[in-house]
Amino acid sequence: MNKIAKKVQQAFETRFGSSPTHLIRAPGRVNLIGEHTDYSGGFVMPLALEQAHWIAARPREDQTVVLHSLDYDDSTKVNLTEPQLQLKGWQNYLNGVVWVLQEEKWPLSGWEGVMSGDVPQGAGLSSSAALETALIRAFAEFSGITWQPKIAAKLAQRAENEWVGVSCGIMDQLISACGVSGHALFIDCRKLDLQQVPLPEGLRIIILDTKTRRGLVDSHYNERHSQCKEASAILGKTMLRDATLSDLEAKAAEMEPLLYRRAKHVITENERVLQAVKAMRSDDHQLLGQLMQDSHISLRDDFEVSSSALDEMVECALTAPGCLGARMTGAGFGGCAVALVTAEKEEDFVNSIRECYFKKTSLQPNIISCTPADGASRYDPLAEM
Repeated sequence: MNKIAKKVQQAFETRFGSSPTHLIRAPGRVNLIGEHTDYSGGFVMPLALEQAHWIAARPREDQTVVLHSLDYDDSTKVNLTEPQLQLKGWQNYLNGVVWVLQEEKWPLSGWEGVMSGDVPQGAGLSSSAALETALIRAFAEFSGITWQPKIAAKLAQRAENEWVGVSCGIMDQLISACGVSGHALFIDCRKLDLQQVPLPEGLRIIILDTKTRRGLVDSHYNERHSQCKEASAILGKTMLRDATLSDLEAKAAEMEPLLYRRAKHVITENERVLQAVKAMRSDDHQLLGQLMQDSHISLRDDFEVSSSALDEMVECALTAPGCLGARMTGAGFGGCAVALVTAEKEEDFVNSIRECYFKKTSLQPNIISCTPADGASRYDPLAEM
């Protein structure tokens, strides 16, 4: 059994005196390419991680949710018949999910549970989306609602946008709900079309956690979203997804340099995603790696969401054995980079990164070799996992 699943099950038995009836899992994600494009209706290509948020739970006979977080050593209780209150911390995600499900008129039933996760927080790997998706999956199970991953993702996004106050796109919630083992997903964020893209044989996707976190990321994120909306209005487009570089050049004189750079990133990043899908399907590893490098440069220079630690990590990766490409991933300002590495050089790559990054920053990175996993799922607590 997965160690986190075992931990929450044992903690549930200790806290509530008997076994849970459900184990719920929702994964984090890493995005190969397509950063800061989803809220402009663009293209992305993430994969779901084995690292996930787990909930061990059973139904209650009343309309109350009692939930304990092992990671925070803290508990909360929510009355499902009352309006929700804004809180701080992890409890606010539960309240936000309850609020959005109340808004959608779900016939909510009570449950009690214990939760924990191993998605690094604040690292750009979508720990909050994993939590929201796991909570919605739990409510679906206990309230008799058929699990529909795309609908669940949209509800989780709405909770993040309207309750938590982060103007994120749909990517994080969608990959957490819809991920497919062994595959990345090419996602059209406007149409919500999903295409499975198998990872090329002989390659490894390596997450490189800089171990740096930056506060106020949400405000920077919302600022970038507003800038993209402003740029699309100047271009006469509903979303930057519909703009081309020719459109941008034609309006360059009417646009502030900062807005020009923001729009340029989104337009070129969408094109890079389309090229990356073709490269993966044709096993053009060199092109895929180059596209990742170009993406990082654009995020650093045009969208301005990188950081010195991320830049140092990417530089270390690009000089390490077996690396074909690397870029920052996630919202930015700290957190993680992602690298494309030949399988035969994985150990040499990891050793090189540890030495190089420590030499540059005096920090020890957290390095994760990714295995693409399935999206949100329910398991039998007695089953082997």
